[in-house]
Amino acid sequence: MLSRAARPALRAGAAVSFRAAAPTATYATLREIEGRLKSIRNIEKITKTMKIVASTKLTRAQRAMTESRKYGETSNQVFDSAETKPLEGEGKKKLLVICSSDKGLCGGVHSGLSRYIRRRSLEDSNFDLVILGEKCRSQLQRTNAKEIVLNFAGVGRDVPTFAEAQAIADQIVMLPGDYSDVEIIYNKFINAQSYEPTVLPAYSEDAIAASPNFAAFEVDEELLSNLREYSLANSLYWALSEGHACEISARRNAMDNASKNAGEMISKYQILFNRTRQAVITGELVEIITGATASEDM
Repeated sequence: MLSRAARPALRAGAAVSFRAAAPTATYATLREIEGRLKSIRNIEKITKTMKIVASTKLTRAQRAMTESRKYGETSNQVFDSAETKPLEGEGKKKLLVICSSDKGLCGGVHSGLSRYIRRRSLEDSNFDLVILGEKCRSQLQRTNAKEIVLNFAGVGRDVPTFAEAQAIADQIVMLPGDYSDVEIIYNKFINAQSYEPTVLPAYSEDAIAASPNFAAFEVDEELLSNLREYSLANSLYWALSEGHACEISARRNAMDNASKNAGEMISKYQILFNRTRQAVITGELVEIITGATASEDM
């Protein structure tokens, strides 16, 4: 038992601790931390699930990318053998085809293509844009809206097919502009961790006809338009498949990083929750001791 001289000092110290603890505010903070922990755990479940889905899709995307390279490289071999080069025409614009998609949550895959176009426009803005996908369109709409002549939505929902590339090539060929050169800009798949914007040439009909060694292939002039459209479709198929593989790989990496960050936040909030709960328990014990001491004095 405490002496009567020590009891007033204990009551005064307990009162100070009680005021400092502020139980009402502490309980509200404890509920807030618990709610934050619950939301972060739910986010972690979502990011881990998306990582698993992206990992499953990556194998199929890489297989499609490997198959599409055969189409694009074969067309390029023909033009390399014919020594095809872009025509240099005064006043003629270039046509740039940007291969992005409609989906996000994949790091800087789309913004890297947009930055490339902005840097290029600072050097030479004499070009028109055809954008595949809503992501790059929404980004370039703010800075290069005047150059956009055609855009496609619904791109990147699944593994690209040659039929999709052929439909896009049909629309590009029917554009009214007289372009000196066509360039396809896409993300080149280097490995599972890195990619880079790359330019793939797609020559115009006049450039193909003016090739020094094109006569060796014995192609009728009436079929040049078909050859040009077919080679454009091959290149688009290659670019879309490479870009799709880069997007899936980047999404997997982004979801992996997001899951790790969520785990770190959960650990920090769990420590904060435990400390806050311990402070609440200590405050309640002080209150019980104070009440018991006060009842003894009565």
